[in-house]
Amino acid sequence: MVLKFDPNIFHHGALGIARTLGRLGVPVYGVQEDRWAPMARSRYLRDRLPWMDAGAGKENLSRLLQLGRGLGSHAILIPTDEVGSILVAEHAQALRECYRFPRQDPLLVRSLCSKQRLYHLCREFDVPAPQTWFPTTRDEVLDLLGAAVFPVVLKAIDPWLLHRGTQLASVIIANDAKELLRWYDRLEDPRHPNLMLQEYIPGGPESIWMYNGYFNAHSESLVHFTGRKLRQHPPYTGMTTLGVCASNEVVEATTKRFMKAIGYRGIVDMGYRYDARDGQYKLLDVNPRIGATFRLFVGTNGIDVARALYLDLTGQQVEMAGAREGRKWLVESHDTISSLRYLRDGRLTLTNWLRSFRGVDEGAWFARDDPLPFAVMCLRFLARGPQKLSQALARRARGRPLGA
Repeated sequence: MVLKFDPNIFHHGALGIARTLGRLGVPVYGVQEDRWAPMARSRYLRDRLPWMDAGAGKENLSRLLQLGRGLGSHAILIPTDEVGSILVAEHAQALRECYRFPRQDPLLVRSLCSKQRLYHLCREFDVPAPQTWFPTTRDEVLDLLGAAVFPVVLKAIDPWLLHRGTQLASVIIANDAKELLRWYDRLEDPRHPNLMLQEYIPGGPESIWMYNGYFNAHSESLVHFTGRKLRQHPPYTGMTTLGVCASNEVVEATTKRFMKAIGYRGIVDMGYRYDARDGQYKLLDVNPRIGATFRLFVGTNGIDVARALYLDLTGQQVEMAGAREGRKWLVESHDTISSLRYLRDGRLTLTNWLRSFRGVDEGAWFARDDPLPFAVMCLRFLARGPQKLSQALARRARGRPLGA
């Protein structure tokens, strides 16, 4: 059962789960917005289940239990976003009547989802992280500006709470105090402070690293991969649109030590940035769930974190095999948009753009054995084109929200 509260129909991670487990012959069910969501047209989705509103609270628990009982067996439950991860952890006792999933401390899940609590965990367990401040008022922001070195990163502590339902970015790179205050005033809710300031770590795509892994009931790593982001959406600060597998022993060792220390179990998706100023890989975020980029990381034996979860929870052996060095993975839709921005900014040439597709082994949407989701994605993506262009022009007129 793929549990998805994120209303974005272009959530390719859920489709990746359906395909990787469906190809093993595992029946996959998924919560989908409508019958024409791209994932809903996958040949590997056994059935589309009714959509659930993230704000429905206990009603969602009742619906999940009802759906689970209808499946007639203890299905493996895989949340794909923070809301689902928290719901599963906090209602684990009730959900175990119908589902299987790794046991997780609810407080730990919430702590990893919150960038403020994560920062304090990094300090407690000696994990390198960027210097971060958590002002609760505008006056405190003004006090910090006196010693600030720009650019400064403005982030949401809990991204899903930031103007829910809008298209505003949860990460802003402010190049001066005026820009920082403008975005702070626009995004912050003084009644519920949810913004933080973070030092900017300089560097290009070569500095952005990812970790993807699965930890068993004893917080031991069964599957682990590392790689780099080559392009992102939104550009410079967002999710991976073009990624490459590359080994990084420091990131791997740091993550294993940290996850063991905090007693983490299950799939984890993490982001690091290399700081050339002090030679450290600094932890930026931890997603206590499967990440949308997980199909970048596929071992030479076909193993990925979704398969590792399935095998482990069904009592089968999980055999680790590293990904092929240089394997690439592409999100066709979002990479098209981001590439235009990189080209416009002079960060990418047409020649380098064409060369960047060498070695792409898999797309998030296109698959020869499952073509309909790609076709539906293209149709709906093109239909949204005029609206997205209008929004982009409006943001441009107000000033660029993101910078290099």
